[in-house]
Amino acid sequence: MMTFNLWHSGLLGKMSALDILLQFILCFVIAFLVESFIVGPLARKIAFSLPFDKSNSILGVLAMSFFMVIGMVLIMSLYGMISAYLADQLNGASLLRTYLHTIAHNFSLALPYQLIILGPLVRYVFGKFIKSNGPVMPAINKSV
Repeated sequence: MMTFNLWHSGLLGKMSALDILLQFILCFVIAFLVESFIVGPLARKIAFSLPFDKSNSILGVLAMSFFMVIGMVLIMSLYGMISAYLADQLNGASLLRTYLHTIAHNFSLALPYQLIILGPLVRYVFGKFIKSNGPVMPAINKSV
């Protein structure tokens, strides 16, 4: 998403490779922390509080993906807008209008990307390599 946003705003060709790498690292760290501690738990709580058949794993995956995308788009669009503001790249544009435009733009790309490409790919890779190796932690004997 960061690369797409840099390309869309015309900054990809104007930034040095080092600047792009530093932005990517900072964006990755922030996105990881936001997803791990804010959006992930909140999305899980909302998704599984909805009235649907919890035994249907497809509905669970769709609900979870939908709420994850919403949360990440809202927060990371704000991060991107703050970054652009601090770098004086907004050129006097309205903050609210820029934020709403960024949300609409990122959501329209992130939701299909998550549902069609990235989500299935991650589930396939995890299913092949993580589940086939057995449990990550051995079962604890509670009788001891």
